[in-house]
Amino acid sequence: MEYRLLGRSGCVVSTLALGTMTFGAETSEEESYRQLDHFFEAGGTFVDCADVYGTGTSEEIVGRWAARHPTVRGQMVLATKGRFAMGAGPNDVGLSRLHLCSALEDSLRRLQVERIDLYQVHAFDPLTPIEETLQFLDDATRQGKVHYVGLSNFTGWQVQKTLAIADARHFARPLTLQQQYNLLARENEWEVIPSCQAEGLGILPWSPLGGGWLTGKYQRDEQPTGANRLGEGKRNGVEAFVKRNPAQRTWDVISALGEVAKGRSKSLAQVALSWLGDRPAVTSVILGARTIEQLEDNLGSAGMHLSPEEAELLNKASAPDTPDYPYGAGGTSQRSRALPGPSR
Repeated sequence: MEYRLLGRSGCVVSTLALGTMTFGAETSEEESYRQLDHFFEAGGTFVDCADVYGTGTSEEIVGRWAARHPTVRGQMVLATKGRFAMGAGPNDVGLSRLHLCSALEDSLRRLQVERIDLYQVHAFDPLTPIEETLQFLDDATRQGKVHYVGLSNFTGWQVQKTLAIADARHFARPLTLQQQYNLLARENEWEVIPSCQAEGLGILPWSPLGGGWLTGKYQRDEQPTGANRLGEGKRNGVEAFVKRNPAQRTWDVISALGEVAKGRSKSLAQVALSWLGDRPAVTSVILGARTIEQLEDNLGSAGMHLSPEEAELLNKASAPDTPDYPYGAGGTSQRSRALPGPSR
């Protein structure tokens, strides 16, 4: 296992994080404990939760496991998120002070901790002023209930505006952005990731295996079934990936993964995770395994780095169709500038 700094902080985290969305849902409590045991035995330290996972069940499972392993808990960097509906009331959702106060206290109780290492807002809230959200996060940090704060599922302009207000008001500055990112979903590279690079935010990719597509388990003539990270079955998950990624590009990526994997005697998933872990600004890749076998395979990517030639093969196969303006050559040429004379 390798380790990196969490954004511009001095906090050290493992480059692979254990996601817990399946805990208490697709993964039983006993199996969840096995995953946590195996993850820490492999050198992992970073665990990512959210209050909405299992409507609190996932956090409760992690809390019970951590309470039984106090020594390991001392090495764990524990992250969770709040924003989505946890009840039927009008204030049971959003990034208002009212909702986040309850959400944070409930997460602390379920996780059985006095403070959360990384508290992330789970998505942008257009109804709540950013100042209100940042003021709450700053207060929570000063009160010692939160060590660091982060963002999740933000666009580029939302990242920039949030950081500008945090800096202007001297609020606790977000350190990370948790975002969907994988070989089949690279559109973040147009705006979001450059924003994070410019501001020093660490990227925490979710769905690194593209809803299972990048494991190679789907075949051209086979109808995908079952649940995945983006939703249930064909309608909300896999179909969304196919619609967003034309069929030929998807199979080109899988073919390129297979070529690299065969040459290295690795699984397709391990190659896909290795590619993602070495992308600019990525701090820790969030694994979302349902079974211990899947987790063991994913952890096989720890410490693995692709050669420039292997990475370029995957880059070319996975490059999304870029609109000419403003992200393609028509736009980038207008924003380019070089000094006159020979380059040095």
